[in-house]
Amino acid sequence: MKKRALVSVSDKRGIVSFVQKLEEMDVEVISTGGTKRELEKAGVNVIGIEEVTGFPEMMDGRVKTLHPNIHGGLLGVRENTEHMEALKEQGIGLIDFVIVNLYPFQSTIENPASTFDDAIENIDIGGPSMIRSAAKNHNDVAIIVDAEDYDVVLQELKDSNGELSVERKRKLAAKAFRHTAAYDALIGEYLTKQVGEEAPEKLTITYNRKQMLRYGENPHQQAAFYERPLGNPTSIARSTQLHGKELSYNNINDADAALAVIRDFEGPTVAAIKHMNPCGVGIGATIFDAFTKAYEADTTSIFGGVIACNQEVDKETALKMKEIFLEIVIAPSFSEEALAVLTEKKNIRLLTVDLESNQPVEQRITTVSGGALVQETDTLSYEDVEVTIPTTRKPSDSELEQIKMAWKVVKHVKSNAIVLAKADQTIGVGAGQMNRVGAAKIAIEQAGDRAKDAVMASDAFFPMSDTVEAAAKAGIKAIIQPGGSKRDQESIDMANEYGITMVFTGVRHFKH
Repeated sequence: MKKRALVSVSDKRGIVSFVQKLEEMDVEVISTGGTKRELEKAGVNVIGIEEVTGFPEMMDGRVKTLHPNIHGGLLGVRENTEHMEALKEQGIGLIDFVIVNLYPFQSTIENPASTFDDAIENIDIGGPSMIRSAAKNHNDVAIIVDAEDYDVVLQELKDSNGELSVERKRKLAAKAFRHTAAYDALIGEYLTKQVGEEAPEKLTITYNRKQMLRYGENPHQQAAFYERPLGNPTSIARSTQLHGKELSYNNINDADAALAVIRDFEGPTVAAIKHMNPCGVGIGATIFDAFTKAYEADTTSIFGGVIACNQEVDKETALKMKEIFLEIVIAPSFSEEALAVLTEKKNIRLLTVDLESNQPVEQRITTVSGGALVQETDTLSYEDVEVTIPTTRKPSDSELEQIKMAWKVVKHVKSNAIVLAKADQTIGVGAGQMNRVGAAKIAIEQAGDRAKDAVMASDAFFPMSDTVEAAAKAGIKAIIQPGGSKRDQESIDMANEYGITMVFTGVRHFKH
């Protein structure tokens, strides 16, 4: 008995060649709609779906494969006598190969011109049903949903006299269920957003593998990088690599942290990141000026760091960058001259990222053993809060500008976090400490003499006055912190004693 293949694909890459090879192996081809027309145009002898079902397509193609003559042929277990007798009695033929992929739901909702009705019409029903039927009965039916598998399948059929191994069919079935699960997850995510559900009872999201990584945080850990469909375009996952080695697990984390910092600034800004913490941030009249400030903020830690710029890298800046070892430089663009300079360094990764998109920032999802934590991304800005100034001395205009900068940066530093800033650059960063005064001492020590007349930002309130006292002794003149401690008055009194101005924001910026 001739084997039969059912073919219905939206992604038509390689489909004609693949089906022609199946036909050469004496496989009959059943097809529908646009796929049928494409195959017939190439000279393939195609059986129309109506000839199999005895029923015309209807409702604009919504109903065409949802029929016992199709699903009986897919679900019949060859070794089950009752199944075979039932199929024979009903005159239903077996189907041995299913080559199906689904309506382009993702590309439809990505199109700004598409409507809700367009999205609904691109929810495939018959396709997932056929895929699931074939995948359930994968011992007898080969289900192929990915054009990347065509060559592998053809080679095995050629090597094994037209048969696929159970192992191969099981792998194809697993991929098929991943395919339909991802498709349904995308639809579920879209509709969930449409109805404004903020914390649905099921978290159904999907990711596509972007690349395998050489290893994870350490060489003994396996790792891969996945991209979220419809993800934030101003993200490392949507970046374009122009030059250099493949990104590593740690590179990707650091690059993500660097982009998060520069998204908060409008003028020419450069952020240098080391181990997911800012080690230097600079604001300048030009991107060269901003990079110089970021570099001079901490000339030691920037070595081997990740740099993010919010404006094009020009030749002058590239020449300055070339002087030191950098892992990655990210920018909206690089001038031709800058690329010529930086590509002389074989291994440096150069990435471009779209920073113009106004798409809302995604939720943050953090895995824990056995579960996940989901929260809104911390996008709160200085303009979003109602500040109070409880100290006698009020900040000058120049101090206020530095306070705003330091507060933007401290949000991106691991808690407990302290940032010192002066003259549009960070000069000291205390990150990830178990107590706040410890973080302050690290930042003050790093700043050294530059701490005089600088500003300090804290990601959370001071539980006691010791941090203010340490700041005062270093010559710091302005502090921004959330406030809210039972002992706030002690900190206020200490600030007044030393002539420090202090701003309360009323909100904290913990980052764990």
